[in-house]
Amino acid sequence: MWPGICRIRKTREAFVDAYGGTYRLFAQVLAGWGLDYEVVPISDLAAVQERLAVRPTRCVWAETPTNPLLNIADIRGLAQAAHEAGAMLVVDNTFASPYLQQPLTLGADVVVHSTTKYLGGHSDVIGGAVVFADAELAARVAFVQNATGGVAGPFDAWLTLRGIRTLAARMDRHCRNAMRIAQMLAEHPAVAEVFYPGLPSHPGHKIAQEQMRAFGGMVSFRLQAGEEAAVRTCGRTRVFTLAESLGGVESLIEHPARMTHASVTGTALAVPGDLIRLSVGIEDCDDLIHDLRQALPSQ
Repeated sequence: MWPGICRIRKTREAFVDAYGGTYRLFAQVLAGWGLDYEVVPISDLAAVQERLAVRPTRCVWAETPTNPLLNIADIRGLAQAAHEAGAMLVVDNTFASPYLQQPLTLGADVVVHSTTKYLGGHSDVIGGAVVFADAELAARVAFVQNATGGVAGPFDAWLTLRGIRTLAARMDRHCRNAMRIAQMLAEHPAVAEVFYPGLPSHPGHKIAQEQMRAFGGMVSFRLQAGEEAAVRTCGRTRVFTLAESLGGVESLIEHPARMTHASVTGTALAVPGDLIRLSVGIEDCDDLIHDLRQALPSQ
């Protein structure tokens, strides 16, 4: 299994990224069960094909967009490459949600979601979902799920279903707000770089246009003034709440290197210290922009 990895744009250093919990699962849990994995830049289809040609592989694991650098993988291309090598493609679709992107229709074999995030939408449930293209594989996993007890409680299931009923309306608002904020940040003198696939400058913009309905509610950016300035900025917002998680109706801000991605510090998946990640909520966008402007360092 390979977590998705991509490089930050327009910088001298090359960074790779994947959800911190994915790294913990692969490196600290599954590795003890004999799982071997390799990190490959998942947005670089040629690099994936090169590794598949020389290394027997059972599964290619990809996030798109990635967490927290919002890089985009070509799902259709990855599916073809994986299948030609005799592997399956699993796509973590949490950032996009099924409203914005349907990996199974693009050739993926399995899709995973954190229902804690956009599907639940209200930061009040913890859960996950796995969706299969193959009924036989789904039955095998359902057997393991039943045998091990990895099932949602009735109230958790109800909360998730409640959230799904408003998914389309919420995602439309998340996307509109995130686009405006990304555009504002791209023009702000304190900001060194913005990561949002909706910006034409994003290297994955064209692929995102082809496989996504819109570009999502997650925005990440780096500050000119460095890590300590990023930490201070996270602490100065008033509408954005300093917290981990994402995908709820409320706007959140966090410092990935010290919060959600602290577990990858010192590894190939370490994220830059000057990075800030936003989960843009559905509040009035003018309020959100004003909050960020007052929190950002003055030049």
